[in-house]
Formats: sequence, C-alpha cells, structure tokens
Amino acid sequence: MELDKFVINNLDDALKNLQSWIRINSVDDSQHQSINRPFGDGVYYALQFIKDLALQEGFEVDECDGYCTEIKLGNGPKLISIYAHADVVPVSGEWKFEPFSGAIDQGKMYGRGTSDDKGPALAAFYALKYIKENVSLNNYQIRLIIGGNEEKGGLCLKHYFEDMHKPYPDYGFTPDGEFPLIYGEKGIANYQSTINLKIPELISFHSGVVINSVPDYAVAELIVDYTFEDYLKQMGVNYQISYKEKTMRIEVKGKAAHGSLPDHGINAGLLLLTAIAKHYQNDFLKYITKCYENPFGKNLNLYTAGKFLNETTFNVGLWSYENDTFSMSVNFRYPENVDIDKVILTLNKNLPMKTVLLNNSSPLLFEPNSPLVKTLLKAYQDVTNDYQTPIMTIGGGTYAKECRNTIAFGSAFPGREDHIHDANEKIHIVDFEKSISIYATAIMYLMKL
Repeated sequence: MELDKFVINNLDDALKNLQSWIRINSVDDSQHQSINRPFGDGVYYALQFIKDLALQEGFEVDECDGYCTEIKLGNGPKLISIYAHADVVPVSGEWKFEPFSGAIDQGKMYGRGTSDDKGPALAAFYALKYIKENVSLNNYQIRLIIGGNEEKGGLCLKHYFEDMHKPYPDYGFTPDGEFPLIYGEKGIANYQSTINLKIPELISFHSGVVINSVPDYAVAELIVDYTFEDYLKQMGVNYQISYKEKTMRIEVKGKAAHGSLPDHGINAGLLLLTAIAKHYQNDFLKYITKCYENPFGKNLNLYTAGKFLNETTFNVGLWSYENDTFSMSVNFRYPENVDIDKVILTLNKNLPMKTVLLNNSSPLLFEPNSPLVKTLLKAYQDVTNDYQTPIMTIGGGTYAKECRNTIAFGSAFPGREDHIHDANEKIHIVDFEKSISIYATAIMYLMKL
C-alpha cells in the first residue's frame, strides 16, 4: 500500500489510540513502586497500553521488567532503533481542557503527553506498522523502545542497556525533539545548594514540582505583616494572600516553561523570594535571588557560550525553606566548552551555600555530514518539501544521549509552539499525520545504508 493511503486509512484509529493513551496519567510515582512497576502504577499502565496495542498488531514484545516496552520487528543482523517515552511531567498551570483528556479542538489534540512524547511515540508505532505490512526488511531488524523514566533521569534505558544487555543500534533516532533534526545537545547537570540559617520573618517556602521546569507557583508562610501586601501590589505580582492571627500565607503565580528555556518562563519561586528579600532587607536572600536573576548565569560569573551549543542556562526548578534549612535545586544546561567540575567549584567558592552535583549528562555532537544526519534530513525534506529550515542544536536533552548512533528527529515542526512541559500541551493533528510518513520514510531510507 502507498504510504499516503496507509496514513489516511489508519489516522482515525491512531487518534483514538492516542486519546486513550493520553487519558492514562503517567506521571512518575517511583515512591510507590512495586515488582515490575519501578515508576509506579501510572507509568506501568501506559507501558502496558502500548504493549497491548503492539501485540494486537502482531509484533514481538518485551516488557523489560516494567522499565520499557520493546516492540520488535524482524531478526536481521543490522539494527534500527527508535526510542520514545510514555512518562510525562506533572501537570501545572491553567488548562483549557482537562490535561488527561486528549480533547480535540480546531485541529489540535490537547493533553499532557500529546507532544512529549506519546504523540510522537505513536506516530513512530504506526510508521513501524506500515513497514511491517508493506516493506521487506532484508537484513535489518527494527525495535521501537518506549521508556518509562525519560523525564526523571533515564533509568529506563539504563536498565535496558546495562542490566538487560540489549544491543545498541547501527542507526537510531528519538522522536522527542524538533524537525528537521537535532545534531547536538547541551550538557545537562542538576545540582543542589543548601544552607542552614534562620530567616526571621519566613516560616516556610516551597516552589516547583520538577527540576527541569520553570516553576509557575510558589507559596510562603510568614509572620503577619500587612505592609508586605502593599509591596506585592507595587511590584505588580500575581498573588493571593490569606491571614491568620499570627501568620499569613502568600501564593504567587508565574509562567511555566521547559527547563532548557528558563528565559521563556516566569519563575514564581524567584519572584516571591525576591519580594521577600527586598521588603525585609534580607541580605542572604537578596544576594541569592540576584545571582539567579539572569537565567544565563551572568550574575554568577558563569556565563559561557559555545561555538555549536550556544549559551549556558540556569533554571532553579525547586525551592524550599523548612525548619531553618534553605535549599534550591538547579537544572544547568551547558555548551561543549564548559567543565562541569569547575562550575561546581566556582559555586562553592562564590555562594554562601554547600553545592553538590546530583547528576550530569555530557554534551552530544554529531558530524552534520554523517550518513545518519544526511539520511534523516533527506527523509524529512522529501516528505515535507521543506528545504529551508536548517538542522539545529538544542538545550534540551533527549534519549540520544543514553544511546549510541542516535539522533533526536522531530516531532515538533518549525514554527509550532506545542507548550511542552507547560499548560495546554498539544499536538496539531496534521503534524501527527505527517510524522507517521516522515518516520516510515526514514526507516526505509536507513535500511538502504
């Protein structure tokens, strides 16, 4: 069957399946893990959903101890692998539709995971279905691996490769980035800074749900001070306040954004702490908030720009003050010319806090003229007729770093804003449809290498 006809014939079923998948809340719940459910029930059910769908279509499936769902086609000696994920970031912000509804409105489907990454994963699945029904594999096999922990550290692929000893691909891609393709990704490090100190007016403070998102909500409990509300009004802060006899609770709203793009959001934690620092003239808070006021690290004296991977970014994704302990967790993205150990040393030298590195993933760069890059680009261009949009590097991190010979390839199209990690995450149905064709074409082209 011609690819265009296949996509048209299967689109309604694909959209219904995507809606069903979106309705599974697959936010990480590792604290309630159990046997074969290392990331909790929601992720487990999401991985089971794609497993059941694959079995219905006659694929071989490996449940991978609950860490991934591996869908396999063929047994040839050369391997093409596609890596996507079924886990999603927590819900925040104000949504037009229920975030786990898969609601369709004006040609767009809304819901957490529509664009990151269930929609692209399902597009890759239907591309594989096309290959299964219409293309001879010759000496290739193809595997589609759906992970369950991409948003929380990639333990899924670590288990897949290191514990299960699954093979790395000859050629691979992950539909978890942008088109035409991404040939370079910044390094990503998470670090935490803490200090024990008494902030007299402040009882508690919390902001953020995950380290790799700009927090859009912050809440503080303080000793009652009616003049502070006047100060918030002067600053133009979006706040709510409630008073008790001796304390007051202040809630502030910001704007969520992906952790790789902190300048695209409004950090509610930073906003509220800055107000507290200035109103109460707290020297420690004034210094810390000033240091992180610039999201590129200029106030930390840690700003760097690379030739290929652009600027450093610092996103304070988690803030906390409780029982005289102040802590902040930072998602740091950096180009190819940064030494992460020197960054941590500098932070410990310049800040009055103890900073420890939580984890680190080094930068990734592919040669733009390599066969993998050129083949994927040709597949995108042949389907879309877009010969103008250049290949790119990004601040985000994908499964490409966890694999070998693997590149982030779509599925966000040029000029689209799909609100990944933000409220009203969505995917355009025409983009979902076109992605199936692009991924099927890419697989067929790769089998010719």
